[in-house]
Amino acid sequence: MKIKSQKDFFSGVMFTVVGVAFAWGATTYNVGSGARMGPGYFPLMLGILMAVIGLGIMFTGLTVETEDGEPIGKWAWKQVIYIIGANLAFGLLLGGLPSIGVPAMGMIIAIYALVIISSLAGSEFNLRKVLILATVLAVGSYIAFIWALKLQIQVWPTFITG
Repeated sequence: MKIKSQKDFFSGVMFTVVGVAFAWGATTYNVGSGARMGPGYFPLMLGILMAVIGLGIMFTGLTVETEDGEPIGKWAWKQVIYIIGANLAFGLLLGGLPSIGVPAMGMIIAIYALVIISSLAGSEFNLRKVLILATVLAVGSYIAFIWALKLQIQVWPTFITG
């Protein structure tokens, strides 16, 4: 069988693999039943749905003819590195790394770092716009997680709050 659209086929493969992995990981939790759902029920159903959607996209990539086969381009390594690096920096700043003596810097600083580092992945960088976006996200996150949901997340570094 010939792949008629590489973009559709390989995006379907990606969806299917992630969906199966998500569903498989959810089976380590108590799934329960439809009437009495456990903590693994929603991730399991979401993973199955994602895998089924992926299979549908793969089928489309195998059956729907395209003019040039929609080849996959080169990997955008710069963007991949910045986005993954931004997420790693967020996790490191939010929780710290006590094993090597890195203190937790809190949610606000972690959000600013996340936004600034990830914005470097784009083709243009406007510091003013990035800082406005980071401020909106930090305020929104504070309202949602600290004020509304009352989660116990460190907001500021301990050397500021004491």
